[in-house]
Amino acid sequence: MIPEINYWTVVLATLSSMIVGTVWYTPKVFGTRWAKLANVSMEGTGKDAVVPIAVTVLVSFLTAWVLAGATTIAWHFYEGSYLVSALVTSILLWAGFTAARFITHDAFEGRPSGLTVMNIAHELVTLVVMAVIIGVWPPAGTV
Repeated sequence: MIPEINYWTVVLATLSSMIVGTVWYTPKVFGTRWAKLANVSMEGTGKDAVVPIAVTVLVSFLTAWVLAGATTIAWHFYEGSYLVSALVTSILLWAGFTAARFITHDAFEGRPSGLTVMNIAHELVTLVVMAVIIGVWPPAGTV
């Protein structure tokens, strides 16, 4: 059984991920510090970013879709506010999967802890924004 999903919110949440990432990694916010810690050059052409952006859109859609489905499942189980279900679900999934895996991989790869914190904080903000979008527009017939 596939849970009810509002696909408009999945599309909006996908777009929000792109906006959060654009703002987060702009040189005036964290971009310059991120590039230094990650040892990534900010130089290059727009063509260099085509594949990473396409991949980001696809995985952001997948993340939003999974979050929307998990939110509906959580809401059916706990009932109450759909928005609260979305927020709690996003934070729990972030902590249990995203943050935990980033920390593990970055520790083994010897990445700077500042980079790990910056990246997992970005993921938390991204998921919370997605959760707000998904949470305020529940699928028809659920709330």
